[in-house]
Amino acid sequence: MSKTAEIFCIGTEVLIGDIVNTNAAYISRRLSETGINVYHHTVCGDNPERIKKCLDIAFDRSDIVVTTGGLGPTYDDITKEIIASKLGLEMYEDKEVLARITSFFDKRGLKMTENNRKQALIPKGAVIFENIHGTADGIALQSGGKTVIMLPGPPREMEPMLENSVIPYLKSFSDHILVSSNVHIFGIGESTVESLLSDLMKSSVNPTVAPYVNAGEVRLRVTASGKTESEAKKLISETEKKISDILGNYVYGIDVPSIEYVLVNKLLSQNKKIAFAESCTGGLISKRLTDVPGASGVFCCGFVTYSNEAKTKMLGVSESTLKAYGAVSVQTACEMASGAMSKSGSDIALSVTGVAGPSGGTEEKPVGTVCIGIAVKGKGARAKKLFLGGHKGNQRDFIRTLTASNAFKTALDELDGIS
Repeated sequence: MSKTAEIFCIGTEVLIGDIVNTNAAYISRRLSETGINVYHHTVCGDNPERIKKCLDIAFDRSDIVVTTGGLGPTYDDITKEIIASKLGLEMYEDKEVLARITSFFDKRGLKMTENNRKQALIPKGAVIFENIHGTADGIALQSGGKTVIMLPGPPREMEPMLENSVIPYLKSFSDHILVSSNVHIFGIGESTVESLLSDLMKSSVNPTVAPYVNAGEVRLRVTASGKTESEAKKLISETEKKISDILGNYVYGIDVPSIEYVLVNKLLSQNKKIAFAESCTGGLISKRLTDVPGASGVFCCGFVTYSNEAKTKMLGVSESTLKAYGAVSVQTACEMASGAMSKSGSDIALSVTGVAGPSGGTEEKPVGTVCIGIAVKGKGARAKKLFLGGHKGNQRDFIRTLTASNAFKTALDELDGIS
């Protein structure tokens, strides 16, 4: 039977928002992958009475409590002392831990202050996890069928300790492991995805399928349980295929960092070059593509032609086209893409022009109106109009981000033979 865990982050700086609580997300993800169910997150300031009350609740409802923070040398670092007292354990000064702390300061030519000796105080019966990046060692204790694991607060100390020491320690607590994959979808919304996959999502128990939305994309997390990694991966693979069969080319990748990452690698595999002509995105498309390692092998250049004059001078967009249809039009987008391909010598060129807001919209072309053009060597140019607005507040950043992603998907569809 799986153990249940609670993540208990201690520190007033976390509670009041001075520090973002990234530790809880990191630990939760790794425990889940180990087969340990995380049911609760708790955050508490550096107050002894409130910490005690939170611990009482955590021990009452969870098998494993993982704390972060409060292991330092200062007066308000009281995690060890409170937990040891709660479990009725005496503290002793561990000579090996003290020697490591002393060595830590000696190697750096620093004087160790007396309060650092506090970090060598260890509850009796503890398993000690060495801190290779600091002086606050981690600790594991077991008492009355409960396990508590104390980790340092700084992520650069906590994360390697969790990976190198805690996860191997905890693997004996579970008879199965969880493995997850992420199916990335672009071009349809969450409600449509859920409608198309309704039967699959409702009937799936192992694996489970859960949808998430971010920046105009939908991500499906497929999670399977198995006695071995290969067993879980086989179950995931079967479900991934079912999803891909239903959603078709809306699925642009599985376990990939981004849509631009997929585009760069597809261009590399087909030995093709790409160029961009950007108006409303102001260079964002070029920036996102060149963030991907290997982009230099596929990216020719980018033209940021914000004004009509620049569109004409740099890309050869006809003044008559701009006068008749305006900068935000499929006609202008086609000529921008053709001009970018001609000037750069690329195999494919993308163009975007639109109204990103917050002002500048009209009844005919409201904020969020975007035209995306694509020119392909030997095939000419085409363009489409999209409406990416309709959201509350200042939509500018969202519209620009969504425009760039739509441009990448347009290129992917072309490379996949979908046009």
